[in-house]
Amino acid sequence: MTTAVCLHAQPSGPRFGYDEIRRGVFAPKSVSGVRSMRDGEHYTTLDEGRILKFSYRTGEQEAVVFDASAAEPSLRFTNYVFSSDERRILLTTDVKPIYRHSFTADYWLYDIPSGGLRRLSEGGPQQEASFSPDGSRVAFVRDNDLFVADLDGGTERRITSDGKFNSVINGIPDWVYEEEFSFSKAFEWSPDGTKIAYLRFDESRVREYDMNTFRGELYPQVYTFKYPKAGEANSVVELYCYDLSSDRRVRVDTGTETDQYIPRILWTPSGELAFYRLNRLQNHFEVLLGDEQGNTRTIYDERNDRYVERVDDATVTFLPDGERFVVRSEKSGFMHLYLYGIDAGEIAPVTSGEWDVVSLLGIEGDDVYYLSAEESPLRRDLYTVKLDGRKKRRLTGGDGTYSIAPSRGFRYFISYFSNVSTPNRVTLHRGDGRPVRTLEDNAALRDKLAELEVPLKEFFTFETSEGVTLNGYMIRPRDFDPAKKYPVFMTQYSGPGSQQVADRWSMGWEDALVQEDYIVACVDGRGTGFRGEEFRKCTYRQLGRYETEDQIEAARYLGTLPYVDAERIGIYGWSYGGFMALNCILKGNDVFRMAIAVAPVTSWRFYDTIYTEIYNGLPQDNPSGYDDNSPIRFADRLKGKLLIAHGTGDDNVHIQNTYEMVEQLVRHDKPFEMYVYPDKNHGMGASRHHLMERCIRFVKENL
Repeated sequence: MTTAVCLHAQPSGPRFGYDEIRRGVFAPKSVSGVRSMRDGEHYTTLDEGRILKFSYRTGEQEAVVFDASAAEPSLRFTNYVFSSDERRILLTTDVKPIYRHSFTADYWLYDIPSGGLRRLSEGGPQQEASFSPDGSRVAFVRDNDLFVADLDGGTERRITSDGKFNSVINGIPDWVYEEEFSFSKAFEWSPDGTKIAYLRFDESRVREYDMNTFRGELYPQVYTFKYPKAGEANSVVELYCYDLSSDRRVRVDTGTETDQYIPRILWTPSGELAFYRLNRLQNHFEVLLGDEQGNTRTIYDERNDRYVERVDDATVTFLPDGERFVVRSEKSGFMHLYLYGIDAGEIAPVTSGEWDVVSLLGIEGDDVYYLSAEESPLRRDLYTVKLDGRKKRRLTGGDGTYSIAPSRGFRYFISYFSNVSTPNRVTLHRGDGRPVRTLEDNAALRDKLAELEVPLKEFFTFETSEGVTLNGYMIRPRDFDPAKKYPVFMTQYSGPGSQQVADRWSMGWEDALVQEDYIVACVDGRGTGFRGEEFRKCTYRQLGRYETEDQIEAARYLGTLPYVDAERIGIYGWSYGGFMALNCILKGNDVFRMAIAVAPVTSWRFYDTIYTEIYNGLPQDNPSGYDDNSPIRFADRLKGKLLIAHGTGDDNVHIQNTYEMVEQLVRHDKPFEMYVYPDKNHGMGASRHHLMERCIRFVKENL
């Protein structure tokens, strides 16, 4: 069964190209850098070096909290955070990125009452500076060791002393934890500010990866870092609790198994240390509490035949009473919220139904606020419900995708909304959903889109030969003629839990192709997210098999449409999507005429432990799952035109992947085009526009 798209011709008018996209002509305005103040009635924003204070209720600017241009010395800062009493501000300056989330910086302290401004430390760049709960101290990491600065006394205390690059890390995660568990601070203050819990990573047994860095130097430098590939040794991670008053350090019992993960540490509101524990295969998840002697007990235990979905800060939320907590789990087959007691176990489900909770935004009293895909897997809405599951209410009113920035106490929230026809609309609401004012409606952009008659995404579904219904969208040229035959350019990512087919506004480089009379299409195959556990996890232990089959079937389906030229279908992807683009043009060599693969994984044996093993198991236990779907093994099947691009400084998907793919293509005497970007990381940085322009040219020449 197929959902038909509307066929209609549109009048001709001025066209646009990638140059307009590159210059930001279609970039929607937003309201960014919002920080709710502790009273829940005010918020601050960052505007051209000034921290401005606004009233949620009136929208009026009430104060300039800090002005960098008027400060002595004058600073250029990129981020800020208030102390809990809002008397001090920690300013982030001179940021130097390390990996995806991590960076070093020079932090400055601004004292609001006195107007005083000073460096946090003279000892060198810091990482992850963080106020104590009372604002009297700041903890930070320097050179893999944890420090605490006393702001009133001006002293600096070194908490650890064994930190060493590529050996031991204290208070920040190693590469694979940062990348896959998405955090860069591995220490947490206790609620009373007397203790700091931190993780210690012993990387000594993790194998190293070497990257040449060029940077215009006569001789390249080699950057060596610890990168655990699938099936290889991880860091040994220990959890410690340091008492600042007694200078006493306690090692917390994380169990006898060292080949495991500690992906989060946190404190309960009552002052107990808690942490997550995952086994190596990530199908056994636990939450444990520790006492002052380092003894621990398990308060939550979840097992899954395949894997427990990726954990994050909102997987477990403790309530203010210190006795209850809310867990996000898909044990019902869909992601939902459950109320637990530390001693009582499961109390009651908070949400239920054949739809997924996307994120938990906050709990105030008995009111739980969350985003869900209840209306449609393609949309997101804000709901509130009582902890006992009663009185569920939708707080957002439009059809599309919402993201939410709540005030303290959820007295107000800022809504960011878009759908396929509406670029970002930012509105302010009371906590019950009542609108207060519009902060940004992007009227000028909407007028520009109307003037240029920019085509909209049109959603469709189709059923595969295995009876699976897949969601897709297509964008057709504005002067579309159903009597003509159009080439189709497919874009996709396809990774586990991802989603590209969604009711939200976006414009990418592919939209320039629509202006050149190409149809752009996208289909989310099996393994993608927000359609329940079974749809997402059916790819377990065979990454790339079903995803590739679904993209090939999607291309075949599109080729049956009367206005599609079935001989001119191409496919593109980046990272996981690059892995897929390669598999599709090789295994679907009778369907795809061309493919573009950017920064592709070409064998999951080359990728990291945490991401790869949760979905594919260990290569020692599942060699066929790693090898049977590796495009390296099918290079001899290439018939169409292929472009591969990679950055030599990609610390995530190493250029080794592309080099091994190239070796096989050359061995089988297959022609291809290749772009190599020296020193560029996984996102290509400043070279991204160069690459996109080359991609457009490649499509026009070969499709």
